[in-house]
Amino acid sequence: MRRICAVNRIVRPVSGTLLRRLALASIIANVGIVVTGGAVRLTASGLGCPTWPRCTDDSYVTTPEMGVYGVIEFGNRMLTFAVGLIALATLLAVLAHRPRRPGLLALAVAVFLGIPAQAVVGGITVLTNLNPWVVGLHFLASMAVIAAAYALWRRIGDPDGPTVAVVPTPLRTLARTTTGVTVAVLVIGTWVTGSGPHAGDHGAARNGLDPESISQVHADGVFLLIGLSVALIFAFRAVGAQRATRAAIILVAVELGQGVIGFVQYFTHVPALLVGAHMLGSCLVLLAALSVQWSTRERRPVTPAPQAVPADAAPADAVPAPVTA
Repeated sequence: MRRICAVNRIVRPVSGTLLRRLALASIIANVGIVVTGGAVRLTASGLGCPTWPRCTDDSYVTTPEMGVYGVIEFGNRMLTFAVGLIALATLLAVLAHRPRRPGLLALAVAVFLGIPAQAVVGGITVLTNLNPWVVGLHFLASMAVIAAAYALWRRIGDPDGPTVAVVPTPLRTLARTTTGVTVAVLVIGTWVTGSGPHAGDHGAARNGLDPESISQVHADGVFLLIGLSVALIFAFRAVGAQRATRAAIILVAVELGQGVIGFVQYFTHVPALLVGAHMLGSCLVLLAALSVQWSTRERRPVTPAPQAVPADAAPADAVPAPVTA
């Protein structure tokens, strides 16, 4: 009897509130690992552990001889396990949630599998002596996991009915275009980072691109992104889409803040603190762009199917026939 009670406690359904909190924690943890990963590079600790998956050829953990750089990089590796545990807890919560909801399991699995995939790319950056192209791919892999975690969080909060557009089709297309430009700006940003001076590690390998030229391409992309985002504000307001308008305003505010940080860091020779803030800003820009995308549609609650009425059943408002002797 005790064993049965214990099993019942284990498989007890998880509430929707707890499920959404776990999904939000996953977003925060994945953004945090981006910032701490940036701290590894910005403190020249990228090869604090010179190999992967071990920290040294003989040890999985750092040694006193490796100093603070080894501690910083090994600490970031350990944070990956914490992020993975949160993703695992979210996945198990999705499996335990009742009733089962469409779409949640696939997204939870994507987030969970994205953590080790991102860690493998991080290991390749170490094995390739911090090749700037691989370092950029490592950052973009984290962005993909953040996007999946955000999609899971939003899907948990939505009903399970059909998806309905709340703005006209051309505006949904404009929102998708803005999201696409956001991704392009993030990709080009990694090229800029890999081309010029490296904050905190002046001996880091460079990708060979001309820093001034690629920075101009990146700036042009940012101006295009801001222009599209401002257009979204006026377009959404014109059709009375208040939720979408608020999301677009937040996107523009985040973009402007990120742009200011980017320009200041460029003209002040990329100080480490501003570079770290710029990495955090990149995550926030992506999340704000995804928020705009979600605001262009909504899911409606599931409508219960009408119950079949037996053919011989009398109408509810029928008057009973009089009984005669």
